[in-house]
Amino acid sequence: MGTLDNNIEKILISEKELKRAVTRLGKQISADYQGKNLMMVSVLKGSVVFMADLMRAITIPCSIDFMAVSSYAGRVSTGAVRIIKDLDYPLDNCDLLIVEDILDSGRTLHYIIDILSLRGPRSIKICTLLDKPERRVVQIESNYLGFKIPDAFVVGYGLDYNEKYRNLPYIGILKIED
Repeated sequence: MGTLDNNIEKILISEKELKRAVTRLGKQISADYQGKNLMMVSVLKGSVVFMADLMRAITIPCSIDFMAVSSYAGRVSTGAVRIIKDLDYPLDNCDLLIVEDILDSGRTLHYIIDILSLRGPRSIKICTLLDKPERRVVQIESNYLGFKIPDAFVVGYGLDYNEKYRNLPYIGILKIED
């Protein structure tokens, strides 16, 4: 184990489990969007690893775009959502699938859906790798879900703590520093 691993209290979801979940989601999305104009939008930066694996697991034509928003400072959600990078392509007549790393309070996804729904997509659905239902403050659910997890601070597979740990091939619970 490397130095990044030394700060992991416990591996919550293994690399093998992640691959199985991505394959399952890719099959389900491919079936559901057959014959539709699928546009996948990755919410940067946390979902980029998940998005890359997921789009390779999808067997139908699709397009992708990226959006960057911020609502975190360290381990804490500030509650205020800011768009840092907006989409490059119009959403007219697209069947939009927002790909997110984690559904936590729901504020960020709720904000993104409100903004993007005004841009003319045919439909909007959500695919999240992780869901922390205990933390929800806005009523929102994922249409495609990898895993429900406990209320712990997780890193790896794209998720970070101060821009570190994104490159771990698994999802782990970060040790709490005193």
